[in-house]
Amino acid sequence: MNRNKVLRTTGLVLLIVGVTAAVGTFVIRDQVSRHRRNLFSSHALRRLAALGYISSLDASVELVHLLRDFVGWERHRLLRKRARAILERMEQQLSTQPVTRPEFVG
Repeated sequence: MNRNKVLRTTGLVLLIVGVTAAVGTFVIRDQVSRHRRNLFSSHALRRLAALGYISSLDASVELVHLLRDFVGWERHRLLRKRARAILERMEQQLSTQPVTRPEFVG
């Protein structure tokens, strides 16, 4: 009888821990995805999430210009450093891509 109570209590505790972890993960993912494009937000966590989103994108001239503006604007050293690393990677990718020219049709 005591063993059943212990197993039931242990199972309930594990269920509660699992549900709490799942809800916490969902809330964090929701917050990150909601704010990942807020690069110039007044909240540092939103800017960090936006940098994470931008770092997953393919390099483009527009993103390089945006990151250069951000590096000049950002006050926090760690966020500036992260943005510079992304910027350098994107500039390197763009410098190694072959130049494509539009074909003349006429």
